[in-house]
Parts: sequence; structure tokens; C-alpha cells
Amino acid sequence: MDRRTFIFQSGAIASAAMGALAFPSIAKAYNRKPTIKVVGTHVTLQESIRRQAEKDLGIAIEFYPGGDAEVLLKASTDPLSFDIYEQWSDSIKVLWMANAIQPIDIRKLTYWKEINGLSKRGRLTDTAPIGLGDSPHKLLYFQPDGSLGSTASGHISFLPYVHNTDSFGYNSAIIPQAIPYQTESWGWLLDERYQGKVAIINAPTIGIFDMALAAQARGLMTFNDMGNMSRDEIDALFDIMIAKKRQGHFRGVWTSVPHSVELMASGEVVLSSLFSPAASQLNGMGVPCVYAAPKEGYRAWHGVMCLSRACQGERLEAAYAFMNWWLSGWPGAFIARQGYYISNPQRSKAFMSQAEWDYWYDGKPAATALRGTDGNISVREGDIRTGGSYTKRFEHVAIWNTVMDTYEYSLMKWNEFVLS
Repeated sequence: MDRRTFIFQSGAIASAAMGALAFPSIAKAYNRKPTIKVVGTHVTLQESIRRQAEKDLGIAIEFYPGGDAEVLLKASTDPLSFDIYEQWSDSIKVLWMANAIQPIDIRKLTYWKEINGLSKRGRLTDTAPIGLGDSPHKLLYFQPDGSLGSTASGHISFLPYVHNTDSFGYNSAIIPQAIPYQTESWGWLLDERYQGKVAIINAPTIGIFDMALAAQARGLMTFNDMGNMSRDEIDALFDIMIAKKRQGHFRGVWTSVPHSVELMASGEVVLSSLFSPAASQLNGMGVPCVYAAPKEGYRAWHGVMCLSRACQGERLEAAYAFMNWWLSGWPGAFIARQGYYISNPQRSKAFMSQAEWDYWYDGKPAATALRGTDGNISVREGDIRTGGSYTKRFEHVAIWNTVMDTYEYSLMKWNEFVLS
């Protein structure tokens, strides 16, 4: 699909929703600190991060967190609503086709040379599988013809920063703890034993792969290429999902980390698609949530920080400063405490205790109890991070969050599932 077709079709789909999702217009700064507006998700747009960035940079920063689909729709249809957009790498194709973002000049990135191989070539080690779908390096560089690709150039589509391997969480007080990479399975999401107690994420480019991995693990269907499903495969998958929903299998779908935490903490749900910060928060609340290491492999994601095509002048310089700040050490250490990795981890090591580094990055037992970003103890002394070290977790990537060729068709089917 070319940009013209995409913009026309997206405009038709989005027009009715625009008013409800409107963000305040950016005010031009006169005789005051430069102000940048950052649109993204709750997992990184946290007040502690905003305050620290303002303190370190001497600029004004406004955060506008929202649900995945909400912020992507807003950014792709209204570039004037943001200076920086930050979400997952599967949003890049949408933003690029909508002409919503501008190229990032790597000469202005202070820590570019420190960014590791996962972001630049798709894997941390030479033997690690790259995984199906859109590994972030495939979308990183702007090409001479205006496309995105893996061939290095002087401009990139996004700043690589936070990333992780996603799976699901389960309440180990209800579901006995299983063995990472051996008996934990995506298939549990469709297991009849947990009917009425399962929740999944309401994000089409994420939830569809959780369900595909689950359906294949249960032996309900197979895929020629799960990272780029055909229409027939999508139809078959959603037939399974809709039938399960009508049987009362799913307790609900969640749209944000706070929502997913609420469902698990209330006891309404014992098994759910989950992001790492939610698992960390639940454990801090006393809910024994195990973040699974599925034997089929993880669904991985890579955070992207993009520049609006409308960002210019002092706001553009402030935006570059904010992007560079994210790789300066403190932010990577902060975000590690909710289970996220940063693209140049060695710089963040100095801002972490040895016990934190050993647990979060090296996969060693926690030498002491560790606190999450909310200040609560989320890791008990002696705990070992499920899935092991940074390297080991990214040696088990099954698929990356991806916008498939059948993206628009999958959106229609996802909405049909949600409304069924």
C-alpha cells in the first residue's frame, strides 16, 4: 500500500473518532522555556521521568499517555498534536505511511555508537534467532527512495531505546508455577481450565499475535508465516477467538497497564496477556504474579521515539535533547526497575546497584529485595527473573510486534471480535 492510499483510507476510518481523541494544541514558546509535547503510553510516560527530564534539561515537557490504538490514531492523523511520539516499533509503518514523522539525523544523537546490535541488526548474539515479523532493524533506516529498511544511512525513522520480551502473567496462588521455557505455554490463554478468568490486550497489532501463538500452541491451527498472515489464516484465527468469547472464555480485554493490573488484582482474572511493568506492580501489591517464559518463545517489542514532521525550531532542538537524555544513563536504570531494557545498557549500569544489575540484566538471584518504579518491593531476596538474563531472553524471540500486509483486514476482524 502506498502513502496516498493509506492516508485516504485511514482518514475515512478515523474521521469520526478525531474529536474524542483530541489533544490540546501545542503553544509556541515566547519568553519562556521551550516546551515539547510527548504522546505515548503509560509504561514510559511516567511522572517521575517527566520531572527528572525537566530538571536535567531545563525545558518544559508535557506528557499525554493513552491507550495503544488511541495514541497511534492521533499521531498518524494529526502530526501537529505532538513533538515526540513514543510507542512500539509496529507503529512505525503506520506513522511513515501517514507521513506523520520526519527523519532523525544520527549526527545529533550523542550516544548513537553505544546502541547495541539488537536495535541495529536484530539480535544480541550471532546465534540468536531474529524472530518472525518486523524486527526493528528492518524499519530503522530511511532509504534513498524514501522507504524504510535495514541498510545503514545517515537518518533513521526512530530512536531505539526501551525494549523487552512480552508474554503473559499468571497468579501463582491459583495456577501452580511452571518451568520457564519448558512447561509455560502461550496455549494457556485458550485453555478451558481457565475459562472466564482470562484477559487479553485490546491492541490489534499485539493481541493478534498473542492469540496466534496460543492457537498454534493448542494445536488448533498452524500458520505459513505468523508474522504476515493471509486473510484465510486471519479468518480461521478469529473464528476460534470469537467462538471462545461467546463461550465466556475471556473475562475482558484491557487497554492500558493500569487496567490490566486492576483485572488481576481484583481476582477477576488469573491469567492475562501482560506487560512487564504490570507484573512488577502486581508483585509490589502482594499479588503473586509470574511473568511467563513460554516454551514457544516470546513476543518481542522495541520502543520507538519519533519526531513529528511538524516539529521545528526550538522545539526540534528540545526534542533532540530529550531523546539524548533517554540514553544518558538515569532513564535506563529507572526503567529497568519495571523490567525494561535500554539500547545502551552499560551507560545505565552506573545508576543501578550491583544487586539490581545482577537481577534485571544478568539473570542472577536478587542479593537483596528490590523496589520497582513505584517504590514498592517487587522482587524478593533470592528471586530469579523469569526467563533469565537479557541475552537469554532475546535468544527466545518467536515474533516481533508487527504491522502485517493484511493490517487493515486484521483491524476489521479485531473490531468484530471485540464487539462480538
